[in-house]
Amino acid sequence: MEWFEAVLLGLIQGLTEFLPVSSSGHLEIGKVLLGVETNDDLLFTTMVHAATVLSTIVVFRSQIWDLLKGFFCGLKDLKVGKDEAGKKMLVCNDQTDYLLKIVLSMIPVMIVGLFFKDQVEVLFGSIHVVGVALIVTALLLFFSDYASRPGRKSIFPANEYRNGISYWQAFAIGLGQAFAVVPGLSRSGTTISTGLICGVRREAMAQFSFLMVLVPILGETFLEIVGGEFGASSVGALPLILGFISAFVSGFLACKVMIALVKKAKLSWFALYCLIASAAIFIFA
Repeated sequence: MEWFEAVLLGLIQGLTEFLPVSSSGHLEIGKVLLGVETNDDLLFTTMVHAATVLSTIVVFRSQIWDLLKGFFCGLKDLKVGKDEAGKKMLVCNDQTDYLLKIVLSMIPVMIVGLFFKDQVEVLFGSIHVVGVALIVTALLLFFSDYASRPGRKSIFPANEYRNGISYWQAFAIGLGQAFAVVPGLSRSGTTISTGLICGVRREAMAQFSFLMVLVPILGETFLEIVGGEFGASSVGALPLILGFISAFVSGFLACKVMIALVKKAKLSWFALYCLIASAAIFIFA
């Protein structure tokens, strides 16, 4: 991989990470268009994903700090109590409640990473897998847009959950993220669509979707670094560094704009784009 190819791929990653169009799928498309052969080397993909996660941390730094501060301050008051109906419930502050829901949402993707990593890696490098997954992403986006439009009765009972999301909704969204390890199946699109279908408001879903991915991707990056993947990588150090910087800068600049767009724009437009991209893959690949 040449340095300019790494910069372009990092740019693609940074710009598409915050849209429901699959950044991993677009990375595979970019590799095919540039003629880059990294099918057996996921380190570059992991590094540029980590770069956009870091840009997310910078953008959400105040919210993350408030969550962590509230979580550690509230640990001493954590206990099991009962609600008005006499059912057992966890008594904690808002920050602790929100972080526990994020942790719960991470469990499915961690199981996939621990036990099915080899099977997932086989899917990378196949542009036709990306094409099929983009169609699935489009269907999810179309359905969630239809299910969550104003005035339409939700499939699930409308409840005002604490922090705008319940524990069962957090776990369901986590299941969506676990399936989104497939290249072409948008992580943000899948998690946001799952949340909307489960009755989570779009405003609450956008932030939760971007925060829930922080630990899994940073953890995967750390494991690859300590596992000696840098030495085994077919991509040189310079392209890795430049790709990381490109993804971080483009992700940082795009993050706020893209999050606002996801909150307000109809997901059907993104679904249409995914269908067009999928059609282009099967016609020209």
